[in-house]
Amino acid sequence: QVQLVESGGGLVQAGGSLRLFCSASGRTYSTYAMGWFRRTPGKKREFVAAISASGGSTYYADSVKGRFTISRDNVKNSVYLQMNSLNLEDTAVYYCAADTRGVTIGSWSPNYWGQGTQVTVSS
Repeated sequence: QVQLVESGGGLVQAGGSLRLFCSASGRTYSTYAMGWFRRTPGKKREFVAAISASGGSTYYADSVKGRFTISRDNVKNSVYLQMNSLNLEDTAVYYCAADTRGVTIGSWSPNYWGQGTQVTVSS
C-alpha cells in the first residue's frame, strides 16, 4: 500500500510561483512512477505532469509545458511540482499520484492518490 500526502498549496497572485510537495510511504518508492493531476469545480480531473521511476523521463500537459517542472528525490521519497508563471486557469485542487505500473500517456490512471492540495491564483 502507498500513502501520499501533498503540501505546498495556497493563494498566489497571477504570474507568481508555488512549489508543491508530495511525500510517499513505501519501501519501494523508487519503483513507482509519480505524477500530478488537478481538478477544478465542474471539470474532470486532468493530467498535469508525470515522472518515471528513475526520474529520467518527464511528461507534461500542453497547458503547463514550459511553466511547470516535476522532479523527484528517491532518497526522501518525495516528488515536487514547481509551478511558475501561474495564471487564473491553474486554480484547482492538485493531486499527487503514484503508479507501480509506470506511466501511460494519454490514458494514465494511477493506482494510488493523495487527498489533494488547493492552489488558488488571484488576479
